[in-house]
Amino acid sequence: MHSSEQPPKDKTLDSTLELLQEGYPFIQKRCQQFQSHLFQTRLIGKEAFCISGEEAAELFYDSEKMQRHGAIPKRIQKSLFGENGVQTMDGEAHQHRKALFMSLMTPARLETLKILTKQEWENSLNKWVNKETMILFDEAQELLCRVACKWAGVPLKEAEVKVRARDYGNMVDAFGAVGPRHWRGRKARKREEEWIKDIIDKIRKEEIQVPEETAAYAMAFHRDLDGNLLDLQVAAVELINIVRPIVAIATYITFEALALYENPECLEKIRKNANDDYTYWFVQEVRRFYPFAPFLGANVKQDFEWQNQSFKKGTMVLLDLYGTTHDPMLWEEPDQFNPDRFTEWESSCFDLIPQGGGDPYMGHRCPGEHVTIDIMRVSVEFLANHMKYDVLKDQDLTVSHVKMPTLPESGFIMSNIRK
Repeated sequence: MHSSEQPPKDKTLDSTLELLQEGYPFIQKRCQQFQSHLFQTRLIGKEAFCISGEEAAELFYDSEKMQRHGAIPKRIQKSLFGENGVQTMDGEAHQHRKALFMSLMTPARLETLKILTKQEWENSLNKWVNKETMILFDEAQELLCRVACKWAGVPLKEAEVKVRARDYGNMVDAFGAVGPRHWRGRKARKREEEWIKDIIDKIRKEEIQVPEETAAYAMAFHRDLDGNLLDLQVAAVELINIVRPIVAIATYITFEALALYENPECLEKIRKNANDDYTYWFVQEVRRFYPFAPFLGANVKQDFEWQNQSFKKGTMVLLDLYGTTHDPMLWEEPDQFNPDRFTEWESSCFDLIPQGGGDPYMGHRCPGEHVTIDIMRVSVEFLANHMKYDVLKDQDLTVSHVKMPTLPESGFIMSNIRK
């Protein structure tokens, strides 16, 4: 793809409507049309650069050139991320807050998470064998809500699980939505923030005792750069930033089941694989192949030049996550599901970016990426080796690339479940 004197420009007056109508391929489609990894457009009334590919990802995660503060629209903060959370921060304050999250991702804590996930799969499987049919996505959300709260130290009554899981799911479902889906997400966030604020307040007052190694304890007593405890609202937002992403892995679990169904040779390889390498490759291919987050946004921090183009301070920049994980310059036959592509893969930190790119410790790459991978590995192991089931024939398993976030339309309906 070429670089010209002036970057290609989308001639539509404002492309917001086209983005909503086209969904995940919006940036990729125009990059292919313009034969460029960069083009200009207008979105929500603002000038914007859309960029795609490995070099684009490396640029996007250059903290000297890009900043997150002010880049995430309020409507997304009020549904998905929450206001004043780690995703909206930059510089030393971001590194300090990010270190808090990374401190929770020790090998011992990740091992505890895997154990909890296995236990919940076993407990859930005992319940599922008595069901005529079940929707995997819904059940996986509830399973992971239990896992997330136990691991994070959040007290959760069994009678609350369904409501809490649905709320966290609605937060995620709202990020690419307008109308009722968006408002459901905002209402869900308000409910969950009030619930978590009350828990953190009681932890601080020692009315609730939680282990010191848990996220609930860490968020309750974390101090900012000025030595102050986090505002109760901000502490709740950050604790939700632990629980919500774990519940969201239900989407990937559903895609794992779909991939096993549509690629039965993968199921056999997982069953026969003794050293677990293939399971890891399979998980990575599910993360690469199936659409999750479509893109991420930042603002230009200071004027700079890239590929002979001028980026002016304050300009919006969108990094194409979906297009980069389907870039034929990075992935051979990117529209084919092929876990074996990861046999000799060495990550550059900027090629496989479904959860962001760059340094996982210092940058804006999702601190929970290893959590996602670990939970997916445990889950596909159960789907392949610890249970049998039929896939209901009369269901719609199509995956829309317009709806953001997307999912198999039916949520993947299983029947005749047995151990």
